[in-house]
Amino acid sequence: MTNPVQLSALACSVVILAGCVTASEQPSVTGGSASSGMPTPAEQACLRDVTRTTNNPDVVLLDSSFSQAGTEVIVGVGPQRARWRCIAYSDGTTAGIMSMTDEGAM
Repeated sequence: MTNPVQLSALACSVVILAGCVTASEQPSVTGGSASSGMPTPAEQACLRDVTRTTNNPDVVLLDSSFSQAGTEVIVGVGPQRARWRCIAYSDGTTAGIMSMTDEGAM
């Protein structure tokens, strides 16, 4: 028969481990890869292509949200950090690059 203390400790371990698994399975990134200090490949692709689209090298990663369908990346452009939206795909391509401050103007 199992000791109640052992059973309680086992239950706590399962709850703690379940929380760890849930947290690690949420690959959403907010504010870029701040924890690692380096943008992900998807974020890098959007930074590159927003720079090309705007012809402005002054870009900064503001936010990103991972999805297997495509990662949404928000990029700040210029000294005012005008918000631009970009979708990055796992093959390194991007799409949907548009200004969020001027109703989609390029």
